[in-house]
Amino acid sequence: MPRIAVLQMTAGIDPAENARVLTDAAARVGGEGGQMLFTPEMSGLLDRDRKRAASSIMSEEDSAVLAQVREAASKQGIWIALGSLAVDAGAGRWANRGFVIDPSGAIAARYDKIHMFDVDLASGESWRESNAYRPGERVVTIPDTPVGKLGLTVCYDIRFPALFDALGRERCDVIAIPAAFTVPTGAAHWHVLQRARAIEASAFVVAAAQVGHHQDGRRTYGHSLVVDPWGEVLLDMGGEEPGLGFCDIDLARIAEVRAQVPSLANRREIAK
Repeated sequence: MPRIAVLQMTAGIDPAENARVLTDAAARVGGEGGQMLFTPEMSGLLDRDRKRAASSIMSEEDSAVLAQVREAASKQGIWIALGSLAVDAGAGRWANRGFVIDPSGAIAARYDKIHMFDVDLASGESWRESNAYRPGERVVTIPDTPVGKLGLTVCYDIRFPALFDALGRERCDVIAIPAAFTVPTGAAHWHVLQRARAIEASAFVVAAAQVGHHQDGRRTYGHSLVVDPWGEVLLDMGGEEPGLGFCDIDLARIAEVRAQVPSLANRREIAK
């Protein structure tokens, strides 16, 4: 039964400090027998001031945060699902890119967030992710991780069932949903959406989240979760503090749930 770790962060505007948090977490996971670490969206930099952030957003090849996380994975002999980093995608655009790093430190998979968070909330918060970020176009899964077949998403993707339908068709065992959810949307929808996606895909969901008050002025909801295929919440890290949580993943539970409610097998195409 694989043991995973979930990092809940209060990432700031200094990539070096965020990298320290990530590598310290990796060291603890390795020391405590964990096999895979999951981290939140924007683990390397959380800064809504895009002019200030620009000097810290590098290409993959030049990203010190990515290099340090890869080194930590290799040193500790663990897998790391690095929720996402802001990376320079060229042509004046950035990508909100997730990575899966294997125990050799190699990048085993990349995923660019498909759905851009372009919203105006009743609280007065306004977000236009598409002004700076280039959306991804591909569904990404990676087989043969410690938690079986892993599907990758990022944050706002959770609101788009078609992506999770595709991951269900791929028979993912676990779906990662790293996030930096706002407090108003988190309080209203976070738990119900996470549980629904787990139930629909008959898969575990691992949602590492940002939490608390950040240096750029935003506040995030936290409540990093692990949800089983039946929709049961196995881990909820609360909405107050950063930290590291551990959870054992019983992969046999997936077959049990799919036998009891075979919704993936019973799926039919709907005529248009």
